[in-house]
Amino acid sequence: MVFTKSNKYDFDFVKENMMGPNSMKILEEVSESLKLEKGMRILDLGCGKGLTSIFLAKEYDVTVFATDLWISATDNYERIKSMGLEDKIIPIHAEAHDLPFANEFFDAAICIDAYNFFGAEKDYLTNHFAPLVKKGGQIAVAVPGLKEDFTNGVPAELQPYWVDDINLYSCDWWYNLWKTSDLVTIQECKELNCFEETWKDWLMCDNDFARRDIGMMEAEGGNYFNLVSIIATKL
Repeated sequence: MVFTKSNKYDFDFVKENMMGPNSMKILEEVSESLKLEKGMRILDLGCGKGLTSIFLAKEYDVTVFATDLWISATDNYERIKSMGLEDKIIPIHAEAHDLPFANEFFDAAICIDAYNFFGAEKDYLTNHFAPLVKKGGQIAVAVPGLKEDFTNGVPAELQPYWVDDINLYSCDWWYNLWKTSDLVTIQECKELNCFEETWKDWLMCDNDFARRDIGMMEAEGGNYFNLVSIIATKL
């Protein structure tokens, strides 16, 4: 796909603030399936250094609650101000199981490249994420995933890089998890097309995590990984 929105942003700024595969490009593809309208209130959960929040505020003129645990609200506020978006993005420091928001406060909730760290729990969607969205609002998640779930353990070539709590699963696995929730109906669950492009951007970044991932992606060799998107509507 052609990333007409993401490519407008200064690539040095994007590289400096990436924490995984290019989240702006992931969100650009996901957003093709979303109904985002000016003035909406959006939860951006696991926003990292705020790239996805900046994208949402600039491209869709929405108000974004940029929520993360690993990056402080103050750090994100400095980036938000540097982009002139302090009236559009509210930085929040919070843990995903203790979110300081009212139920049905948001028109939509989005989580790009972070949900696998906490959302693989059986009841996370029903107990923590979906309640925050208004009835009829959309819930959109994109996570690093697997083309097929491992049935005989982690392949030998990936074991040096494997982290147990990273929760990589297939489209089917995520679909089956979400379909147990009585708060949502699933709109779509699919592999994203932006996998190679977003990973290429990440591996160009000058940080230790990206450098470590170069070896992992060489070992993976295009055999196992993908990006999974799942979008649901709040009932």
